[in-house]
Amino acid sequence: MKKAFPLLPLLLAGLFWLVLASPALAAPVSQGVVYQTPTPMPDGRILYKVQSNDTCLSISLLTGVPLDTLRKNNNLNGDCVIQVGQELLLGRVESTATPTPGPSPTPTPLLPTPTPFNGNGQVCVFLYNDVNGDAIQQETETAISGGAVSLTDRTGKVSMTQETSAGDQPVCFDEVPEGDYNISVAVPDGYNPTTSMNYALKVEAGDQSTLDFGAQLNSQAAPVTPSEGGRSPVLGILGAVLLLSGIGLGVYVRLGRKTG
Repeated sequence: MKKAFPLLPLLLAGLFWLVLASPALAAPVSQGVVYQTPTPMPDGRILYKVQSNDTCLSISLLTGVPLDTLRKNNNLNGDCVIQVGQELLLGRVESTATPTPGPSPTPTPLLPTPTPFNGNGQVCVFLYNDVNGDAIQQETETAISGGAVSLTDRTGKVSMTQETSAGDQPVCFDEVPEGDYNISVAVPDGYNPTTSMNYALKVEAGDQSTLDFGAQLNSQAAPVTPSEGGRSPVLGILGAVLLLSGIGLGVYVRLGRKTG
């Protein structure tokens, strides 16, 4: 009887050679963690939002920011305690964004400067015969002719003169420009002023001013009023002088006789 060849050892040997003959399979490439740098904010800050299970060390290894820099940028202590959802400042970059210019302001149109209005006024002067010398013009006291009226502004640009006439109407200056004026009056010969002959007046547009000035005949020009009976006072004075002279002559003659 033939002896059976052991089958199990042959199977094992064949499997061993099959493994050795098969090509070697490479180990799968481990997939690393891919980190995308956050987009900088408009002001240039780069922020990282803390995720679950994050630590300062893991964030430093992930972002490449040194651990000390991470603590300094976020005012973290040595324990570097952080919370989920917290935004950490990784660094800053210079902002390259060009600000969008706003709308140009609309220039305000220049308004024309208003031209100041300069109007005119009227100034009238009445030189009256102040018969009673009270410096108040009465209805019966009429104008004096021959007087001179001068109207001059204080800047010297306006100067007007007129002569007074008899009657009851004043002398008027029309279309007198606005301003400060001095009005002066000169009385004719034979008169003495009874009021001030100068007056300061401010003329405004539309004004109508009338100024009264008084003067009175002086003693030399005053007419002699005859007394009752038609006798002149001068003749009365002359008669009194003659009478006194006669009395004195008579007394002298009488005294001369006594001494003789």
